[in-house]
Amino acid sequence: MSQAVPADAGDAGRRSGGRPTREEAVKRDARIVAVATELFMAHGFDATSIDAVAQGAGVSKPTLYARYRDKRALFAAVLEERIRDWLAPLSAAAEAQAVEGATREAAAVLDALSRTLLARVQAPGAAALNRCIVAQALHFPELARLAYEEGWLRGVRAVAHLLEVLAAQGQIAADDPEVAADLFLNLILGKASRQALYGIAVDPEAQERRRRAAVALFLAGVRPPTG
Repeated sequence: MSQAVPADAGDAGRRSGGRPTREEAVKRDARIVAVATELFMAHGFDATSIDAVAQGAGVSKPTLYARYRDKRALFAAVLEERIRDWLAPLSAAAEAQAVEGATREAAAVLDALSRTLLARVQAPGAAALNRCIVAQALHFPELARLAYEEGWLRGVRAVAHLLEVLAAQGQIAADDPEVAADLFLNLILGKASRQALYGIAVDPEAQERRRRAAVALFLAGVRPPTG
């Protein structure tokens, strides 16, 4: 839990006779978002109060409301930043493998990608973010869509590009790379993402067996025709 700093410590510039400098304002805003992120991820939207955020960040409520019109706006700002920080790396991993795929065998490329994706989806920050989004999806549909587009959909497109590279080399056959990419991600991440979402402990050995089996099953399905 964040430790509160003295009230209005972030507004020291005002007490000394003027507005905070630009650097002080940036640090103050970053502190507000950091505290709000911790509280929202730990307690959810409903159980987190503006008072708690202001106290934890060491600012006054008027200062916080001058930056965010209400708790909903603060929550949206936090989730937008976290979505890009914690979900976008899933697609970035696939994009990196697409670059390397030109010089590696399909089995090695997809094996490495599957390991990276599992590590990303099970990161504590990503799991907490997903729980928060699921809990508030009906109230914040625009954020749920952002999470889908920045996380899953962008990941599908990145993996599809990787599969196109491998198909162009004749290593695999994929008539519809986006469908194949979606299937690959579901094979690799389906169980792991649910376990992370529900806070269920993972058996590393069982997960590794499943990961290898998922990669093998996918490769068998996209094996190029012979003869």
